[in-house]
Amino acid sequence: MVDRSGLKLGQVSDFDIRLIRVFKAVVECGGFSAAESTLGISRPAISQHMSDLEKRLGLKLCQRGRGGFSLTEEGRQVFEATLTLLSALETFRTEVNGLHRNLRGELNIGLTDNLVSMPRMHVTDALADLKAQGPDVRINIHMEAPDSIAQGVLDARLHVGVVPEVNLPASVDARPLYDETLRLFCADRHPLFHLRDEALDETVLAAHEAVLPAYPLPEAARQAHARLRGTATASDREGAVFLILTGCYIGYLPDHLAEPWVMAGRLRALCPETCTYLIPLVTITRRDRRPHRVLDVFLASVGRHG
Repeated sequence: MVDRSGLKLGQVSDFDIRLIRVFKAVVECGGFSAAESTLGISRPAISQHMSDLEKRLGLKLCQRGRGGFSLTEEGRQVFEATLTLLSALETFRTEVNGLHRNLRGELNIGLTDNLVSMPRMHVTDALADLKAQGPDVRINIHMEAPDSIAQGVLDARLHVGVVPEVNLPASVDARPLYDETLRLFCADRHPLFHLRDEALDETVLAAHEAVLPAYPLPEAARQAHARLRGTATASDREGAVFLILTGCYIGYLPDHLAEPWVMAGRLRALCPETCTYLIPLVTITRRDRRPHRVLDVFLASVGRHG
């Protein structure tokens, strides 16, 4: 199919646009010689460009010679079409640039419990960056168990999740976030609270009741809990805090979660150099996810803060 200018629709190339810009400059300057300084190319080059454009269009656009420069009737019509085309291109450029400046949409993010007290606030900082870049972005946070978050990501209910790197589905992409340090704690009402670490060997610790997590753990964590005498379970870390504060149980907690009670003298880490392990935390997204600018901006910001 061919439009009125003679160019095949859908086949306008960058070279065609360049020729059209040369034509516009020549008309506005009133001739080839006058357009040299504006275009920054020689008169012979301008003449060649004009000839190329006339061949592409199959039209005679102008008269040039001793009588001076003038447009043909077809040339005047093509010039009007040129102004329309270049204006549309500028509108397109402005609107696309506006999309980059004006980030819109929403981010549905799933988080496991008790991460807000992490001293490395990568998630918080990334959300702040996202809001700064897109004031109109709507952020929806869902606090859920890790397996529920992973399923939410797979179901596309959530755009991204932050979970421990444990038993992740093969169909998610995981990006390292940070490691969470957990240590063995007891409360001030527990008989071990005032004993020195030198007196707390494996046999002593195993003699006391412990709270165990009722959720999946990495291998290092499973080994640490296997050395304890578990007589209670907790479905999340906050539940473990409740039980440990009774003074009846010992149990592993994240350092950052236990810190307020440690500072208040309510909790103490037992053998902190040996009774400890790390849990890697990651962000997860669907491996086959569609492009999503809001999510991409968030993930890029997480990467910068990591």
